[in-house]
Amino acid sequence: MSGWTVEGRRVLLVVATLAAMAATGALGRWQLSRAAEKEALQAAIAQRQHLPALDGATLAQPLPPAQAGALLHRAVALRGTWLPERTVYLDNRPMDRRTGFYVLTPLRLAGSPAVVLVQRGWAPRNFVDRAALPAVLTPPGEVEVHGRIAVRPPRAYALGEEAGGPIRQNLDLDAFRRETGLPLADMVVRQTGGTSEGLERDWPEPATGIDTHYGYAFQWFGLCALIGALFLWFQVVRPFYRSPRA
Repeated sequence: MSGWTVEGRRVLLVVATLAAMAATGALGRWQLSRAAEKEALQAAIAQRQHLPALDGATLAQPLPPAQAGALLHRAVALRGTWLPERTVYLDNRPMDRRTGFYVLTPLRLAGSPAVVLVQRGWAPRNFVDRAALPAVLTPPGEVEVHGRIAVRPPRAYALGEEAGGPIRQNLDLDAFRRETGLPLADMVVRQTGGTSEGLERDWPEPATGIDTHYGYAFQWFGLCALIGALFLWFQVVRPFYRSPRA
């Protein structure tokens, strides 16, 4: 760099500044485009939620990935019989700032051998006896369940391999299918409705991460503006005021 002239260093600084501003500006625009994609996804989810409810026959048949994705968040009405002996309690699941379980029970569809795993609701845990199961009522006989289609049970961070038993941290649908031998459908249903059977169903809305992308875009555009402002200050404003003419 000692062989560079003052004009050469100035040109290099201008090129570096413009490259940095172009890069950060492009990243900001990319985050805005991702936010627009997520807004379109959120609009599609809202539209699906207002479509007529599907029946169990839709979930009983194998679905290609594209068709299964188009059914996410659709309302569904199922008739069948609970299999309470296969109920699973997913631990460390919050609701209304309380910690408890997501309760999942397989439902054998009426008139079909197919079984759908239903995320029935949330129940508080016993902090005195962490192995105690919450009091959940599972009605016998044929029941009608209303809910929305989901791709899989929600996952939480876990250390090591998942152990068996009713209380688990996560539940893999394929592994649970092999474990139980049940002909489980490829998608699960999140039951909706008010509090009943010892379960609460104040589910959060599907998160698309729109605010996150807008936040990242603001940061990138802010960094772009900062680079430009620093260049103007150190290369234009300060030299001007330090010059003898000023």
